[in-house]
Formats: sequence, C-alpha cells, structure tokens
Amino acid sequence: MAEKILVVDDEISLQETLAYNLKKQGYEVQTTGDGTEALELAREMEPDLIILDVMLPGLDGFEICRILRREMSTPVLMLTARDDEIDRVVGLEVGADDYMAKPFSMRELLARVKAMLRRVRLIREEVNLAEGEDGKPKPEIMEFGNLKIDMTRREITVDGEVVAFKPKEYELLTFLAQHQGQVLSREFILERVWGWDFIGDSRTVDVHVRWLREKIEPDPANPQRIITVRGAGYRFEG
Repeated sequence: MAEKILVVDDEISLQETLAYNLKKQGYEVQTTGDGTEALELAREMEPDLIILDVMLPGLDGFEICRILRREMSTPVLMLTARDDEIDRVVGLEVGADDYMAKPFSMRELLARVKAMLRRVRLIREEVNLAEGEDGKPKPEIMEFGNLKIDMTRREITVDGEVVAFKPKEYELLTFLAQHQGQVLSREFILERVWGWDFIGDSRTVDVHVRWLREKIEPDPANPQRIITVRGAGYRFEG
C-alpha cells in the first residue's frame, strides 16, 4: 500500500505543488490549509507522515503538533517562512521530527520525506522482529535501577511511574541504552537514530539529550545516566 502523507499549508500554490510532487513519488496525499481540519484529517487517515506549516489560520502549526504528539507518534516535518533558530527549537520542543525553512528545494524536501518514512519502516520492522512464532510479542525489557525501558510496549518508567516520551526521545534513549558503556559520537548517533541522510547538525542530538536528562535524571545538571564525554560524545551508564 502507498504510504500516506498529510500536507498542511494555507498557501494553495505550494499545497498543490507539494501534492503533485509527492504523488509522482507514489505517495497517497491529502491536503488542507486549515489547522482544525488538519487535526480531524490526521485522526481520520492516520498518515505515515505530516508536512506541517507553522503559520496557519486558527490553530498554528506549533499547537497542532503539540496536540498530535499527545495522540500519535506520526513523524512531523515542519515548514516555516522564517529561517529562525528559535522557531526550529520551538518546533522540536513541541514534537516535530525535522524542520525546513521556506523557500526550500523540492528535491531536498523529497529527500527528507524519504528518509523520515524509511525510519518509520525500520521501526515497524523492529517491532515485527520482536514477535515470537505465536505472533505474541516477546518481552524485551531493559532495567537500570529506577529506569525501565519496555521495548515491546514502547514504554519507559522512572521510579515506577510511566513517563511520556516523544518518539525521537524514545528512539534516542533506547539506542543509548543498547550501547551502554560505549562512547558514541554525535555524528554516529545522528546517523543511526535520525538516518544517514538527515539534513541537520549535531545540536539536534544535544537538544534531545537535554530533554532526556530532564526526564530520567534526578539532577539534570549533574547527570549520572547520560554522561558527556568532552570532545567525543555521550556515554550511557547502566
């Protein structure tokens, strides 16, 4: 089945251009320029990817992303007319997976879409591989003192309490935990968690590590789980 993409942008010409080029790549595309309708469509069609403009009538892109993150883990590629680092940080904080400033190259956008959907497929394959012969998931749990990662349920608990994690936060923490004791460079983490063709820089890793520390460390300013190795990267201590 064709992968489904929801395009949310109130510029009709851009909306039509995106839809045309995405359909040429074999994707099933729905479009809207209204924030409220975007939420309804996302819930109804359950897309594999959402391309979301920041500036929209009614609900803006940040608020839509914030609401969607409470309901689904669909990757979000956020668009903005301003090449502003503050917009990028806010977009990441509300749950966007990637970010592009207008005007952008259609070729670059299609490359990012392809990379993000590849990540979705890899995650689904990992879930399928975790199933036993009877079709029931095998228990796959990593425990580190007060921290427990249940990979079958995609659930993380700290001191026995379930903590909400954005999809990329979950992927990053799981990846670090699976390589406990190893020093991992930011570039290696970007390649393995975000994909080799992710167009971004190592600050993306730093931002997500900061968010993880705020959720799993008793004192985020003096981390005991995710250790910074100066000039090298990060090390997870079990």
